Amino acid sequence: MARIYSGTSGWVYKTWRTHLYADTPIKRWLHVASNTFPSLEINGSFYSQISPATYERWRDDTPPGFRFALKGHRFVTHYKRLRDCRDSIVRLRDQASHLGGKLAAVVWQLPSTFGLALDRLDDFLSALAAWDVRHAIELRHRSWFIPMVAERLRAAGVAVCLSDAPDFPMWREVTADFVYVRLHGHTRKYASSYSADSLRRWAADARRWRDDGRDVYVYFDNDVEGHAVRNARSFAQLVDDTAPASHAPAA
Repeated sequence: MARIYSGTSGWVYKTWRTHLYADTPIKRWLHVASNTFPSLEINGSFYSQISPATYERWRDDTPPGFRFALKGHRFVTHYKRLRDCRDSIVRLRDQASHLGGKLAAVVWQLPSTFGLALDRLDDFLSALAAWDVRHAIELRHRSWFIPMVAERLRAAGVAVCLSDAPDFPMWREVTADFVYVRLHGHTRKYASSYSADSLRRWAADARRWRDDGRDVYVYFDNDVEGHAVRNARSFAQLVDDTAPASHAPAA
C-alpha cells in the first residue's frame, strides 16, 4: 500500500528549541523529531562523510516504520558534476547501508548553474545502478526540462524532485513509482511559510499520487524561522496518512 511520508529537511537547528525541542538535550533531538514526523531528510550527508556508526545510531533511535531520505554528497553533483562518480556513490552507499530498511530514498541536488548535459546524466544513471535504493534528482536549471531527460529518468526509475523555491524553476514531471518533493519556501528561500491554501494544494497532489499507487516523500526546507516545523505538522494533518509503512528497498 502506497503511503505519504512527510517531515523536515534536517532536524539539528538551534532555533528550533522554540518551535519543537524546548529544553530537550541535543542528543535527544532526533528522538523528538522522529516521533513528530514519519520521515526526515538527512542534509549533513551533502557536506561531509557521516560514519557508519552514526547512521546505525540514527537507525536505532527512530521508531519502527520511520523512514529517512538522504541527500547525496555534493562531490558527485557539484564537483564531479555527475561524471566518473561511481566510486563516490558506492562509498556513500556503503556508509548509509547502516540505516538498513529505514533508508527510503536518496536525493541528488544539482547546482542551479549546471545546465543540460545528457552524456553526464547517462554516466550518472549508469553509476546509480550500483545502489539498489530509490533515487531522485533535483534539477535546478530549466534546460533539463525536456522529454529526452524524462525518458532517461523513467527508464532508470529515477524520480524528478519537485522543488519549490523563488529562484529556480520546478518541473512537475513524474518519472518513477514514487514522488519526491522539497519545499524550500515559496517567496523567501529557506524562510517563508506556506499558506494554508498552498498546503492544501500540495496535500491534494500528494493524496492523488498516493492513490495512483506511488509512495510520496515531502520535505519542508524552510527552516530559518521554524516554519518547516509548523508547515510539516499542518501538512501531515491534511494528508492524515495512517496507512502501514510500505516496503522501502534496503540500502
